[in-house]
Amino acid sequence: MRIMIADDQAKVRFALRILLEQRPSWHVVGEVGDADTLLQQIDDVHPDLLLLDWKLPAHSPALFLQQLRAICPQLMVVAISGRPECYQEAMRGGADAFVSKIDPPERLLAVLDDCVQHK
Repeated sequence: MRIMIADDQAKVRFALRILLEQRPSWHVVGEVGDADTLLQQIDDVHPDLLLLDWKLPAHSPALFLQQLRAICPQLMVVAISGRPECYQEAMRGGADAFVSKIDPPERLLAVLDDCVQHK
């Protein structure tokens, strides 16, 4: 699976990359720290799955997600946030799944495994 990471915190991107690279069939194909760069790179990279910091876009994350899916229609999006209360907003906004940044790493891996199985 080709995974792209979009989060404005470099330490978070690094930690996610290290965690994801433990799975031989998962490949981190890009990391971005802002919404504009994500829009520029997603068409070139064509990831299968995007880990998206739900508050990364400056405007409505739901509208931003529509833009991303217009570029990559088959894109699965797992919203991540340090604010667990963003769950409902992310799911209503079109995310395929949600993981809080305060959840243990095993939770993220389980959610990604589930996404892979339902792809």
